Amino acid sequence: MHPRHPEIAPRLLSETDEQRQLRTVLRDLFAEACGPEDLRKHLAAPRGYDEALWARLAGEIGVHGLAVPEEYGGSGFTFAELAVALEEGGRALACAPLLPTVVLAAHALLYAGDRTACERYLPRIADGTLTATVAGFGDDGPGVIAEQGGAGWVLRGRADFVLDGAGVDLVLVRAGTPDGPGLFACEPDPATCRRTPRRVLDETRRQALLEFRGAPATPVGAAEGAGATVSATLDTGRAALAAEQVGGSGHALDTTVEFVAQRHQFGRPIGSFQAVKHRLADVLVALEAARSASAYATACVAVAPPQLPVAATAAAVVCSETFRLATAEYVQLHGGIGFTWEHPAHLYVRRARAGEVLFGTADRHRARLAGLALEPCSV
Repeated sequence: MHPRHPEIAPRLLSETDEQRQLRTVLRDLFAEACGPEDLRKHLAAPRGYDEALWARLAGEIGVHGLAVPEEYGGSGFTFAELAVALEEGGRALACAPLLPTVVLAAHALLYAGDRTACERYLPRIADGTLTATVAGFGDDGPGVIAEQGGAGWVLRGRADFVLDGAGVDLVLVRAGTPDGPGLFACEPDPATCRRTPRRVLDETRRQALLEFRGAPATPVGAAEGAGATVSATLDTGRAALAAEQVGGSGHALDTTVEFVAQRHQFGRPIGSFQAVKHRLADVLVALEAARSASAYATACVAVAPPQLPVAATAAAVVCSETFRLATAEYVQLHGGIGFTWEHPAHLYVRRARAGEVLFGTADRHRARLAGLALEPCSV
């Protein structure tokens, strides 16, 4: 491999003792606070998630600040530690806005390299008092325009299907300017920003339409670096989503294995039938591949090598397809109960289907991989 493209050290692909301890603590916490009934209760809440759990994750465990540098109020760990929290959150289907706030918005600020913006927002993200998201980061270009007037920059236009857009305190918006796309920080006000919740398949991950009507905004980072910031943020989001999908797939497999060992037909557990064993073995093989893809993408985010676009895109394909397979078997092998509204299986199916298109479809990811493979190696 070219010397400018270093290999990922093997130690970054293995879980450390600290990460294992973090996983144990989080799994216990989510088991306590994220049961199916808790989940349904909080879905009906105004913000759509358990705000007490959100505060505990930030205050007791410090999840929000794991990948935030100490100079900005974080713990100074890496994305590898945050990925553990994302995987356990995906396993429990925790409907807390970790993805939009702690992954997308926080990393967009870090990638932009704007010290003033980082000092203003990251400490509050790290302590759990500020929720945030990104808008206009899609491949179809910014649907928002930034105009500069006597009082500063204002935003006009609309961004649709913004993660947690209806309730967040801060939106980082990619907006068009006369000099090209730029990144802007906007603290939405009802007078200048209309936010309309969208009805989506996955109710555990709320989305909204944002309409900016002269909303005041502040530039973040250099305008010429906005494209690179958006690209790196999306790849980080893909790696984060892959970690969640690995966790969700693990839950689906473990729960199904437990069920087929207890459910009896014809005087024997249905898990003893070879057809059932083969189907679960297929899920296990796919899950192991997804774990590998997710671990590599996580390591790439943690050390920021040039392989990140390829690793994140590959993980998006592998992990989304694994989650779809695992949730399909979750429903099928539970039989009649798996199809009921009362059983949590359908919630995982919804999360799997929605995640397949969150940062682009599998076909678009494959097309991107083909394009990346044709790019010449940098000297």
